[in-house]
Amino acid sequence: MLRSLYSGISGMKVNQTKLDVIGNNLANVSTTAFKGSRVNFSTTISQTLGSASAASDSLGGVNGKQIGLGAQISSIDKIMSQGSMQSTSRSLDVAVDGSGYFMVATGPALTGDAKDSITIVNNGVGTMPANSSVAYTRDGSFVLDNEGNLLTSKGYRVLGFAMKSGDDKNVPAKPIDNIDDKGNVLYVESNNSTKAIDDKLVSLKIPDKVLKDDGKGGKTPVAVKSFNISADGLITGVLETGEITALGQIAMSSFKNEVGLTDIGNNMYEPSGSSGAAIISSGKNSTAGRNSSGYGDILQGYLEMSGVDMAEQFTDMIVATKAFQAAGKTITTGDEILSEIINLKR
Repeated sequence: MLRSLYSGISGMKVNQTKLDVIGNNLANVSTTAFKGSRVNFSTTISQTLGSASAASDSLGGVNGKQIGLGAQISSIDKIMSQGSMQSTSRSLDVAVDGSGYFMVATGPALTGDAKDSITIVNNGVGTMPANSSVAYTRDGSFVLDNEGNLLTSKGYRVLGFAMKSGDDKNVPAKPIDNIDDKGNVLYVESNNSTKAIDDKLVSLKIPDKVLKDDGKGGKTPVAVKSFNISADGLITGVLETGEITALGQIAMSSFKNEVGLTDIGNNMYEPSGSSGAAIISSGKNSTAGRNSSGYGDILQGYLEMSGVDMAEQFTDMIVATKAFQAAGKTITTGDEILSEIINLKR
């Protein structure tokens, strides 16, 4: 059998895969925070017709004779470069200007109670409740449900830190955790000393009301008129009384090798052995293991656009199409040669 047939078949297969990847890239050219992929080829093993030899007293050296047997896919890599930022003027839209990822989860709401939270151990995900799973995304097109839960468009809960006030005058001996075991958001004054409880992750909320100490041992609901998300992910609410309360802080994560992340659909990823485990940022005014730098800034009112360059993809598509056609021509030419050989024998 002619070797060109095998080479032609391999050429068609690898270029078909390349066209598949290009098609997916172009289909997601408008997908929020989409990361395109590229295909890398490598040679297959070559058949040796003659071995190389060194120079001798009577003859000079001779180069080896090898014939390649085609191409193969060496890797399909994600291009994790940041897409452009587009202003939306929507308060629930956020983008990451940097290398960080939002953390989202399925399962029941995480209130911060010992059995209903995800622990953080050595800046990574520790234990978590049953039926909960964590994923990672750069798509910040968030929404709220009827209970004020901060969610992705697919209903995944956005994870972050509860807040506490270290200098609350009413409770000096015990700082206030602003999310109780029932998931209610409590009033915590937002000031320079406000701290994130960053040894656990909770489901974030932007409620229409917070519960404030009435000074008589009870709690009074106070309406939240508006909210703001700062560059470090701190969510603050402006109350009807004019006071500003800390509602929570969006948790950020990063990876040693983000190219190794596994795409699980819905603009989300999960870690793999190649990416390494997630490294979670420390919260506001963290006192231990501070590592909040290197994750990027959160931009409210913006979304990250797809990282796909259409001009580059169309160029690659033309090249791959021509290469596919050339490989097919190699097969038809080889078939014609075989037919001629068979006819000669007749």
